[in-house]
Amino acid sequence: MSGRLFTSPMFLGFDHLEQMLERAAKSTSDGYPPYNIEQLSSTALRITLAVAGFVMDDLQITQEDNQLVIRGRQADDSQGRIFLHRGIAARQFHKAFVLAEGIEIGDAWLDNGLLHIDLLRPEPEVRVKRIAISQGRRSPAPGPTVHHEVVPPVVKTRRTTRPARDIDDE
Repeated sequence: MSGRLFTSPMFLGFDHLEQMLERAAKSTSDGYPPYNIEQLSSTALRITLAVAGFVMDDLQITQEDNQLVIRGRQADDSQGRIFLHRGIAARQFHKAFVLAEGIEIGDAWLDNGLLHIDLLRPEPEVRVKRIAISQGRRSPAPGPTVHHEVVPPVVKTRRTTRPARDIDDE
């Protein structure tokens, strides 16, 4: 058995999705910082990370290709301090979330030790493309070149009607 997920011949061009799933399965995460993912509506999500002790200058949010990447790095302020117990984590973190195509990153804000990031999924627009069919046999194009023909939309023309005539009138 092959290790491929999309073995059906009906799934064309999903290689990138398979690679993305493999990458996500291989990535290890220590669970720090803890986070929630909420569905706010059918088109909106919110990621909330618990980043107690971090200030805005310690945090960075970037979009790298199809990934939302959140990094946190605190400055070491323990100089001259003696800790009898240190249970509050003061370490850096790197969290990456793979985004589906079309997901947009909205607002981000820090509130009471929680970093909130809103994600938006616009409603997909229905696309219909008409493909022209040519007569006869065509040899395959050399190499990976793909030719697309842009077909203008079908325009309905108005038909004029003529009054009916009797054959005997002629």
